[in-house]
Amino acid sequence: MDIPVYKESEAPLRAYVLSRKTKETDITASLNLDGGEVKVSTGIGFFDHMLTALAFYAGWGLELEARGDLEVDGHHTVEDTGIVLGQALSYALGDRKGIRRFGSAYIPMDEALCFTALDFSNRPYLVYEADMPQAVIGAYDACLTREFLRAFAVNSGLTLHMKCLYGQNAHHITEALFKSLGAAVKEAVAVTGTGVTSTKGVL
Repeated sequence: MDIPVYKESEAPLRAYVLSRKTKETDITASLNLDGGEVKVSTGIGFFDHMLTALAFYAGWGLELEARGDLEVDGHHTVEDTGIVLGQALSYALGDRKGIRRFGSAYIPMDEALCFTALDFSNRPYLVYEADMPQAVIGAYDACLTREFLRAFAVNSGLTLHMKCLYGQNAHHITEALFKSLGAAVKEAVAVTGTGVTSTKGVL
C-alpha cells in the first residue's frame, strides 16, 4: 500500500500522516478528517472490516497499513493501531477550534443495539460496557475491542463512553460499536464555528 506523504505546503488542513515502529509492530496511517479513499490492511480480516466501517461512518479518508507479530496474537497489532490512529486524529484536529466537540449515536445491527457518547475534551477517559457472547470473531479476539478503544481514546484526547444495550452475536455487537463510534466522531469533529467550544477557552 502506498501511503501518501504530504509536504507541509500541500497538506490538507485536517489531515495527518503518522508512522510508529516498535519491536512488535510497524504501523503507518494517513488520516484526512474531511474524506477520501479508505484502504486498511492489518493482517486481521475482521479488524480491517471494523476500521473500514469506522472510517466510512466518520467520513474519513484513511489509508492504514499495520504489520504486527500475529504469530503471537492480535493484541499488539490492535492496540498499537489504536495508538497510531488516536495520535493521527489528535494532530489532525490541531487546536480543535471550531469543532462541535460532542457527539453521540445509537446504532442497531440485527438483534444488537449499541450507543456511543464522546467529547474531544483533551481529557481522555474510557467507559466501556459491552459483554461479548462469543470470544472469537474470525481471527479476532473479541476482548481486543476494549484495548483498541482505550488506546484510541487516550491518544486522541477523547472522553469516550460506549455501551451495548443488548445483543447476542459478538460480530453484530462489535460492528455496531465501531459504527456508532464513527457516527459520533463525525458529529463531534464537524466545524460549526470559529472558536473553541469550551467556557475555559481551550481544549
